[in-house]
Amino acid sequence: MTVEAVLFDFSGTLFRVEPTESWLRAVLAEAGHDLPEEEVVRTARELESAGALPGGAKPARPVPADLHAVWAARDRSAAEHRRAYTGLSRRVPLPDPALHDALYRRHMTPAAWSPYADAADVLGALRERGVPVGVVSNIGWDLRPVFRAHGLDRHVDTYVLSYEQGIQKPDPRLFAIACSALGAAPEDTLMVGDDPRADGGAAALGCSVHLVGHRPVADRPDALRAVLDLTGGPVGPSQPR
Repeated sequence: MTVEAVLFDFSGTLFRVEPTESWLRAVLAEAGHDLPEEEVVRTARELESAGALPGGAKPARPVPADLHAVWAARDRSAAEHRRAYTGLSRRVPLPDPALHDALYRRHMTPAAWSPYADAADVLGALRERGVPVGVVSNIGWDLRPVFRAHGLDRHVDTYVLSYEQGIQKPDPRLFAIACSALGAAPEDTLMVGDDPRADGGAAALGCSVHLVGHRPVADRPDALRAVLDLTGGPVGPSQPR
């Protein structure tokens, strides 16, 4: 396979969102709420079970019936994304109703995200090899500031975000937009992600797919390095960019 371009998922692939308890503690501290420790731990556990943290654990119980439609389409628009996740969050009592919106705002900040340890090295190596890189994400907000804040934006040639396109993975059209933006044929493009269904949708377009585990940053130090082995042969465009 001649790899002319590599596409990456965002959450669980290049970056990992902070743990639910850290997410809650940061918002409580900013709002000046001092809750008993056992209440913080219990509330964080309930928020995680509800699946209220975007990029975090999936809901451990059925999504409430009144949220079924918005949940299914949550990544197609910023409004639907916010409605879906704040809708789940509001199932968990908090000391101030305004905290639900504060939690949602928190998860969009660079501070809420950590890059995997090998992300910078792998993206930098692809840049040196002249292999263009795209980020294809199911998301309801602009993740570009996260990449800029962590110094990774300079390695990314294009971002294809579901809420900007009105299409969400596994729809092959999202991957087609990314391939077109990079000037690469799908059969010469590698998609790297953590979700067999969503990211695996690239295979329907003709892309190769490589999956990594969606694990905490500390537990996954070098899974992305396999991408360099997969792109170790001829790499297509080699002219300076």
